[in-house]
Amino acid sequence: MIAPSFGATSQPYLTRYQKSVENLSSLGFVIEEGENVHKEEGVASSNTPEKRAKEFMDGYCSSADVLLSVGGGELMDEMLPFVDFKKIKRLPPKWFVGYSDNTNLTFTLTTLADVITIYGPCGTTYYEKPIRLSEKNTFQMMEGKKDFVGYPRYSTEVNDPENPLHRLCLRKVKKIIPKGYSKPFEGILLGGCLDCLLTLCGTPYDGVKVFLRKHPGEKIVWFLEACDLNPLSIRRGLFQLKEAGWFDSASGFIFGRPLCGDQNICGVDRIKATEILDDLHVPMLLDCDLGHIPPVLPMKCGANCKVSYSNKNLVMEYKE
Repeated sequence: MIAPSFGATSQPYLTRYQKSVENLSSLGFVIEEGENVHKEEGVASSNTPEKRAKEFMDGYCSSADVLLSVGGGELMDEMLPFVDFKKIKRLPPKWFVGYSDNTNLTFTLTTLADVITIYGPCGTTYYEKPIRLSEKNTFQMMEGKKDFVGYPRYSTEVNDPENPLHRLCLRKVKKIIPKGYSKPFEGILLGGCLDCLLTLCGTPYDGVKVFLRKHPGEKIVWFLEACDLNPLSIRRGLFQLKEAGWFDSASGFIFGRPLCGDQNICGVDRIKATEILDDLHVPMLLDCDLGHIPPVLPMKCGANCKVSYSNKNLVMEYKE
């Protein structure tokens, strides 16, 4: 467990972390804690950018099989100047798992260091027993499972610090919105939290064009979700990435359930926000099991995948 963004210091995350460690240990996993896991000594983060990067690099150079981020947060991007991506590229690859602010590593490890990562649940979410849904699928993915299907229902419950171990209740029926879909599409899976990707675009950590050149003729399946962005911000963000050339090789898009939900600003909702991509003439699947509204399918960033919309559900078939 490492804390490249927030540490596990407040409720409900502290209690969930403790229970998650207990559950994972009972399954035979040996849990080692990074030095920042229970700290909040940085600006909106567990520690300074240098110390967070050191914890990550130490973990990547260790004998650990998996680096599991303890949580998301806000300012993981500030540690990127202190991450040695060239060294990582020379080392044997290992799993890094996290979502939201962890996009700053799940995406850059893939595009800059050719490491396949998992955009999936953080270390404080393994507290349910038995482990199920997103967390179970994450382990299955690391063990080599290749086929995944979305979940029929989802939850809109807000975290309750007074009841941190409350079991996830799935009351909302999922309804995927297909746009321009006629048949399965496939390619290399790239993406993450749009809030973070926009911050990376145009920086030294924007390795998209180099990545595309290293994979000539191959298509990209983009998976995108949003946290703090409203529908207009999502539309502006998609315009920015499109004009930056990120989507030049896109074969299709998987959009998660954004936290802005049913917001409508100046006539623009989450669906109309994606119209800025219509001129790409590729299929899109909206309101999929991805993002900050659980449960969510883990995404194998950097892997080849075929995406289908079958029986009104999302089907992911990995080739590697």
